[in-house]
Amino acid sequence: MKKITALAATVLTTATLLSGAASTAQARPLPAEPHPWDKRVHCKETDPAERHIVTRFGNSDFGWNHFTHRHNIRNCGIIDAAIRGDVDHDDHHGRLEYEGVAFETGPRPRQVDYVVIVQYTRKTKDGIYDAGRGQKIGVINAFCRNQPHNKCPEWMNR
Repeated sequence: MKKITALAATVLTTATLLSGAASTAQARPLPAEPHPWDKRVHCKETDPAERHIVTRFGNSDFGWNHFTHRHNIRNCGIIDAAIRGDVDHDDHHGRLEYEGVAFETGPRPRQVDYVVIVQYTRKTKDGIYDAGRGQKIGVINAFCRNQPHNKCPEWMNR
């Protein structure tokens, strides 16, 4: 009788634990995307070779959210102006670089050279980010040359 009682208690405890584990496993949310980024398009432009190039919101690693904070470019017109020109550097693996020059006129005219880097492939080189079938990553970075920390002057955003 003691063996049956012990066995029944063990079976009951195991059933209780398993049913509790099953319900908590079902209640858990799905795991987060391993490398989340915002694929929405912020800017669009077409270069002279008829490539449709987008600037996605991205994240802190690349895209609009990266260079607006790190390099102080907050105007699509700056990006678009460089892309409207010819490609200045092409690694023939999807990385394109467009160079641009921004001018400020007035009593103290100034100019700044800047670069727009485009990943014109579905995935980034490291394979971590994927724009989706038929899509391109787009602009991954933009920055000013010969400026402290490659940060563009504020007058470029006016």
